[in-house]
Amino acid sequence: MKYYLSLFCVVLLFSCANSDDYSILSKEERTALSKKVFEGGSHLFQGSPKSMTRIEKAIEIDPNNCDAVRELSIAYLKRGMPDKWKLQIDKAVACDPVIWQPYRGYNYLWFYRDYKKAIADFNASDTLTPNFIDAPQGHSVDYWRGIAYLGLKDHENSIKYFNKNIHTETEKYGEDWVEPTAFLYRGIAYYESNDVEKALADFDKVLLYNNNRSADAKYYKAHILKARGKNEEALALTNNAIEDYNTGSHNNRHYVETLRQLYSENFTELLNELKN
Repeated sequence: MKYYLSLFCVVLLFSCANSDDYSILSKEERTALSKKVFEGGSHLFQGSPKSMTRIEKAIEIDPNNCDAVRELSIAYLKRGMPDKWKLQIDKAVACDPVIWQPYRGYNYLWFYRDYKKAIADFNASDTLTPNFIDAPQGHSVDYWRGIAYLGLKDHENSIKYFNKNIHTETEKYGEDWVEPTAFLYRGIAYYESNDVEKALADFDKVLLYNNNRSADAKYYKAHILKARGKNEEALALTNNAIEDYNTGSHNNRHYVETLRQLYSENFTELLNELKN
């Protein structure tokens, strides 16, 4: 009899997935079915009609499937539809603020360059998890705040949060585990606030932990050498930076331009200045 009962439950779940009446299911059954429908479409092309319909179905079955609610926003985010993205990501934040509020801050930071809203979401995550440092998309909110404040040209706060991020990572795992772009961005913050010696120290750390390959670090170092009248050294370093750039050793991001992103024209311009 137990096998007949199990078969009945499976049939019931699949029949409900193809109908609009989920009231006969318990909360646990709806949660399980929603998860199954959502994960069953993970192979589909993101943003395709089949993918979006599958996600919407999962949410219809269980409106508290916060992962599905968030996933529905991603296609709109990547396709430049902010009104639809905002509607969905706000629902995800309301559904599970601990997970999705700092993630919304990450979206504000990179896709919309709304640094103030990004910082507000990162700050809110501190309140939500006071004894835990959230790490949306693999980096701590301190790291993301450092970038956001640099975007606002608030160098003091940018350096403050990169200091915090670098200190925490170094204490836990060692300095060689720190994300090299943390040193790069802190170096840029020092450079833009005319603290050249500290900037150089950070650019050197980028090169140390990147096997001496970083077009960005060499570009800024070349500018410092140029300002000190060391044009020959700056010229050699710029040529080396161009080699790094051409082999892909430069700071960039998928989907969007990164903060302070350099392009080939930046290196060509510097090269011409040094040659003249």
